[in-house]
Amino acid sequence: MSQSLARLSSTSLAVILAAFVSSVVSCSSQDQHAAQSGRQARASIPLPALSDATAKDYPGIHNAVAFHEGYVSGSVPEGQAGFETLAAMGIRTIISVDGAAPDVEAAKALGMRYIHLPIGYNGFNEKRKLELVRASRDALAQGPVYIHCHHGKHRSAGAAATVAASLGWSTPDQGVARMKVSGTAPNYEGLYACAATATVLSASTVDAVPGDFPEVDPPKGLIKAMVEIDEIYEHLKAIERAAWKAPEDHPDLVPVAEAGRLANYYRLLLDDEYTQSKPAEFKALMERSRAEAQELEDLLAAGTKDFAKLAAKTKLISASCRECHTKYRD
Repeated sequence: MSQSLARLSSTSLAVILAAFVSSVVSCSSQDQHAAQSGRQARASIPLPALSDATAKDYPGIHNAVAFHEGYVSGSVPEGQAGFETLAAMGIRTIISVDGAAPDVEAAKALGMRYIHLPIGYNGFNEKRKLELVRASRDALAQGPVYIHCHHGKHRSAGAAATVAASLGWSTPDQGVARMKVSGTAPNYEGLYACAATATVLSASTVDAVPGDFPEVDPPKGLIKAMVEIDEIYEHLKAIERAAWKAPEDHPDLVPVAEAGRLANYYRLLLDDEYTQSKPAEFKALMERSRAEAQELEDLLAAGTKDFAKLAAKTKLISASCRECHTKYRD
């Protein structure tokens, strides 16, 4: 009797274990199928083509231009819509050449990874060129690649054209032509020079470049300050549209605090080694921007209701920034 019960118990246990394993395998298969189906469902937006004569805009993505099959330059993804557009295009890797830290988690949530290799408006050195080439080549082997800066007109286009020429995907002249499709301004001479002088690199040269690239490369010094200043300008524009109050969709913004942050960053920049190494005119422009930002902070702290005066002061700060950027970005 006891032996029969033992046999029955063993048989029952075996049946239960088999059912459990079958259930796990089934669920795993269903999850994999669901993930694959989700990727297939999203892959419904065609990638920009090399034959496109103009840049394309999509939800959350602007100035998208192909520099090679499956290799696209454009703007920073704007919110969830931007990342969903890239996922729908089948993008697997996003390379950012912008100074701001990329939204790595938003990309990961949709099955994409980030590589962060910032460059400036004046172009980039040989080391960064080799890194961009290695990262692009290896990433494209895994699927379509999207490379972006902020607006998608200048830095990402210059990087993409240089990579394309360095890997033999196109000639330097063809890359420069694609930069013009992206809208790269002619006075970004450093970026154009990187693309125009690029030559085809051997596989061994590319292989010699370390291939472990960061998801986020924290901005430092002047670059960090400029990234923060750009963000503050966007905040101040939103505050101005809200009649100089905290915007409903951004209630954490305090007008006087944002103006204070701006003035503080300009103060920090005045003491930066880079600023000290520049001509007197550069330092004078930086000081003017600091003084105007301080005046804006003082006006807001005093509770002024003269919105026209506040708007005029903001425009002066913006004009000073543009003048400095135009003269010294390279």
